[in-house]
Amino acid sequence: MDIKEIQNLIKFVSKSGVEEVKIEREDFKITIKTKKNITQQIVVDDTTKIPVLPSAISNVHLDTLEENASKTKSTKAENENHIIVKAPIIGTFYRKPSPDKPNFTEVGQVIAEGDILCVIEAMKLFNEIESEMSGKIVKILVEDQSPVEFDQPLFIIDPS
Repeated sequence: MDIKEIQNLIKFVSKSGVEEVKIEREDFKITIKTKKNITQQIVVDDTTKIPVLPSAISNVHLDTLEENASKTKSTKAENENHIIVKAPIIGTFYRKPSPDKPNFTEVGQVIAEGDILCVIEAMKLFNEIESEMSGKIVKILVEDQSPVEFDQPLFIIDPS
C-alpha cells in the first residue's frame, strides 16, 4: 500500500463516520482511529520500508490529504466581484520558492491563469498553488512562513 492509498483511506474513513479501521496484510498493519472533533491517530507498522506517516497526528483535518493538492478552491467574496483563493491543504505558506528568490506575487500584480501564487509545504512536500483565473491581486491575506488551515482564505483576486 503506497502513501496515496493511505491518504485516500484516511479521507474515506473521515467521511464515513467510522471511529476505527484496522487493516492487516502480510507486510504491514494500519490502524486509523477517529473521534468527532478530537485527535486523529494513524499508526503504521510497516516491514517493507515504504514512507511511514507519523504515529500520532493531533488535530488533523483529514480533508487536507487530497490527492491533487495543487487545485485551489475559489469562492465569491462578499464585496463586488472579487474571488477568494483558499488553501487546498494544511501546511506552511510560502510567498517565494526559496529565501533568496523574489515573491511569486505582489499586491497589485496582474496574474494569468496557471501562474503560481504561492507554495504550501505539507509533510516535507512543497505544493505549488496555481491561479485558476486571470486577474489582479487585491490582497494577500497570509504572512509568509505562516501555518495555514484547509480552506483558509489566502488571496483576494479581482478577475476583471
